[in-house]
Amino acid sequence: MLTLTFLGVGSAYAKRNFQSNALIEAWSARPDRQAAPDDTLLVDFGTTGPVALHHLKRVPGFSHLDRDGTVYYPAIGRIFITHQHSDHIGGLEELAGTNMHYCADAASGRGFKPQIIGAGEVLANLWDHSLKGGLGTLTGRHATMADYFEALALHPAGQGEPDRFTMLDRYEFTMFPTHHIQVQREYDWPSHGLLIADRTTRDTILYSGDTRFDPAGLGRMMGAAKLSFHEVQLEDQTEPVHATLSQLRTLPESVRKKTILYHYGDTWDGGAYDFVADEFAGFARPQYRYTLFD
Repeated sequence: MLTLTFLGVGSAYAKRNFQSNALIEAWSARPDRQAAPDDTLLVDFGTTGPVALHHLKRVPGFSHLDRDGTVYYPAIGRIFITHQHSDHIGGLEELAGTNMHYCADAASGRGFKPQIIGAGEVLANLWDHSLKGGLGTLTGRHATMADYFEALALHPAGQGEPDRFTMLDRYEFTMFPTHHIQVQREYDWPSHGLLIADRTTRDTILYSGDTRFDPAGLGRMMGAAKLSFHEVQLEDQTEPVHATLSQLRTLPESVRKKTILYHYGDTWDGGAYDFVADEFAGFARPQYRYTLFD
C-alpha cells in the first residue's frame, strides 16, 4: 500500500494552513497492521514543515514520527525536492541539523543521513544558494551536502539514468518539469512534479508540484491518472505563476472529478468556493492519510 498525507495544504504565505508539503508512506501490509511504514518520502519540506510535522506526530497512526515528544527525523528516510522556493525547502536546515547533532548513532557517533532526491540542478543550487549558509561549517572543518544527505540526482525522463526511483520495488516515481517560473522561456527554471506508478496494476497518480496552468504539459498525464493532486491559486491574477481556479475549471469534467486541489489560500472556506466540492474531487485535507494504491 502507498499513502499520502499532507502536512499542510496552504500556499506559500497561508496562515490558516501549513505550507503544502506531503508525506508519502509505503507499507508492505497496511497502516492498521504495522507500527510504522517500510519506507517514507517527504515531498518538499518548507518553512512551516517542522511545526507541521510536530502536529502530525500527535495524530493517531503517526506515532512513528514521535520520539519522547519531539519529531523523530530519522523516521523520514527520503526527501524529494520539487524546487527551491522557501515553502518547499525552508525546513531542511532543521531536519539536517537535528539528524546530525541529536540523532547520532550511539556506536559510531555519526548522524542520520536521509536520501535527498531531485533534479541535479536543483540539488546543486540547493546547497550552494540555500543550505550552505547555515550548514556549511562543522567544528574544525567545512561541511558539504554529503555530510547531511545521501543525494540522488535525477535526469529528466528519457535523458539519462537515473531518471526515476522506487519504493518497495513496486511504486515508481518519475519526475517531470513544470512551468512555474519563466526567466526567458517555458521550463527554463527548474521545478518539477511527480508521476507515481503502481507497477502491479499500472495505475498512476499525478502530483503537480508548483506550476502554472499547463494542460499541454500535464493534460495527458492527468487524463490517464486515476487521481491527481494539483496546486491551485484561488484568485485570478495577471501572468500568474500558479494555476488559477478559474483556469482549472476549464479542464474536462472527467479530469476535474478526479483532481484534488492543494496549495490554496486562506479564504477557501468562506463560501465563495463551495462549488469546488461539486466540480472537483474537493480541496485537499491536511493530516488525512489518502490511499494512493491498495
